[in-house]
Amino acid sequence: MINCYIKKGNKLFVVEGVDSLDNIENKNDVIWIDMLLPTIEEIKAIENLFDMKFPTKQESEEIELSSRYREEKNRIEINSYFLVNDNKSAYNETVSFILQGNLLISVRYKKLESFTIFIEKLLLMPREFKNGYSIFCKIIDIRIDADADTIENLSKEITKIRKHVFTDYSNDDEEILEKISTFEDLNMIIRENLTDKQRILNSLLKSAKFADDKNDLPIMLKDIKSLIDHTNFNFERLDYLQNIFIGILSIEQNKVIKIFTIVNVLFLPPTLIASIYGMNFDFMPELHWEYGYVFSIGFMIIAAITPILIFKKKGWI
Repeated sequence: MINCYIKKGNKLFVVEGVDSLDNIENKNDVIWIDMLLPTIEEIKAIENLFDMKFPTKQESEEIELSSRYREEKNRIEINSYFLVNDNKSAYNETVSFILQGNLLISVRYKKLESFTIFIEKLLLMPREFKNGYSIFCKIIDIRIDADADTIENLSKEITKIRKHVFTDYSNDDEEILEKISTFEDLNMIIRENLTDKQRILNSLLKSAKFADDKNDLPIMLKDIKSLIDHTNFNFERLDYLQNIFIGILSIEQNKVIKIFTIVNVLFLPPTLIASIYGMNFDFMPELHWEYGYVFSIGFMIIAAITPILIFKKKGWI
């Protein structure tokens, strides 16, 4: 699906499909072409129409800085991460942007909420967006705000699980460890996402293009830096929480081991006595004694009670 946004004066027009561009009087009026799940034919048509070359999906997903931001004589090519966080998983989806003159072309292979929010703003307030560069900056700004919300929600979840561990912990070890691991993975993905945007915006700030319209870039970079600091703090919290939880598990395990050790010690003397009197040697006086059985049972009870009294006096139980 391809949507083309055409601005004439303060009025904004939206047309769908590549064929509709053939009827445009002045191609310089096109400020944004948003390509969602484009076909090969659609990509080639846009390339021929605006005399440009799009990066392949494989090239856009490269992690090298040279592949994430490339500046040429008449255009800037940007591949940026957009966080996708649903109930099942979280991952970074790459979106490609091409800035050429006043035109912005975005190529994406997934519906993203940041674009939906921006399109609503663009249709409501078209005067605020004079070219493709201002559109690109606003999309990134919306994505940064969304990342901030994700980090805030993650912090709340970390606080919840911390309270759970310290207050109403109840032998759900695997579930808690799984949550901590999931939070660490999400925090890592968010940090990677923010670092990617930080490098791209720094490169754009250094560029000689759009020199008169870069007031928003330092603000966005400052926001990204504070969010990265927050992710680092979340890493520290999760690491601390994991260490505390493992410590609690060790204490619980030691209590169990302690109980079994005490039980073994308690039953060891009676077992020894029972073994002795089970030998049935004729020269044992108690074997032919009328009260020998009662004596042996009483002896075993005393042998079991004596360690308990000693452990209590020592404060071991």
